[in-house]
Amino acid sequence: MKRYGQFCPVAKAAEVFCQRWTPLILRDLALGASRFSELQRGVPLASPSLLSHRLRQLENEGIVERSKSASGHSWTYHLTSAGDDLVPIVMALGVWGQKWSRRELAKHEIDLGLLLWALERGARPDAFGDRRTVVQLALTDQIAKKRYWWFLNEDGRCELCLSKPDHRIDLFLEGTLRDLVCVWRGDLLLAQALDTGRLRAHGTVKAQRALPRWLAISTIAHVQSARADVGAV
Repeated sequence: MKRYGQFCPVAKAAEVFCQRWTPLILRDLALGASRFSELQRGVPLASPSLLSHRLRQLENEGIVERSKSASGHSWTYHLTSAGDDLVPIVMALGVWGQKWSRRELAKHEIDLGLLLWALERGARPDAFGDRRTVVQLALTDQIAKKRYWWFLNEDGRCELCLSKPDHRIDLFLEGTLRDLVCVWRGDLLLAQALDTGRLRAHGTVKAQRALPRWLAISTIAHVQSARADVGAV
């Protein structure tokens, strides 16, 4: 860990918090991720060895603690009280990013894996009631093997599936990856995307009505950009 060589509390905190990937790891832990595989999905460009190293650093600093999983064969990671105190800083950083760093996303920033992870993690399966419900997502701008994805909603959980879990699909969603990312970020309102045909939804009446409640969008999507150079997406 690089040091600033200062006694200033800002410098001391920055030595811990400003390490690459650390704010994103804290973000995902705050949102409920606990298994190593879950944390990997939130930082797909970080190697497993680097993620392990960061978690060890955070553990040594008393920000993260690890425990044996229920099976006893792996570890789970959780924020300590010190880690909990960093959560408002992480959220404030996100609000600042929404307000001051929004612009048209570059091609390499349109991350399929991160979007799927965000949709699965944030979905509200109870929007469909108690019935087992399958949502099929078709990304029209992706190659065939990355085009179709399924979300199984059952027993209060949403699970991303790589193949169709049921013959019956309750809700079909279709659009480009870029437009889905824009909806998640709050750059494009869901209602606007549906009205203009940038996102298409069809299926049972009940499932279509539940879509706005089920679909996970960023918890800070409502924060408006303060930049004068940001136009319509």
